Amino acid sequence: MLTKLEQAGKVVGVKQVRRALKDGRATGIYLAQDADPALTEPLAQQAQEQGVEIHWTDSMKALGHACGIAVGAAVAATL
Repeated sequence: MLTKLEQAGKVVGVKQVRRALKDGRATGIYLAQDADPALTEPLAQQAQEQGVEIHWTDSMKALGHACGIAVGAAVAATL
C-alpha cells in the first residue's frame, strides 16, 4: 500500500492535503492511525464525500518514511 505512495506524486501535511482535495487533484489519501483524530477525521470525511480512496497506515513514522521525510506525517495524498 505504501509503495504506491513512495512512487507517486504526492503532497504531505494537513494543509497541502486539504488544498489537494479542494482542488480535485488528490487521487488517494493516507492517514496515520496514531495521528490526532481532530486532524485526520475531517480529511477522511472530505475524501469520502469526493470519492477519493482512503488508506490508513499504522503510524505517523511509517507514513513519513514512505513520503521520504525524516519526521512523522499525519496525512499525505497521491496526486
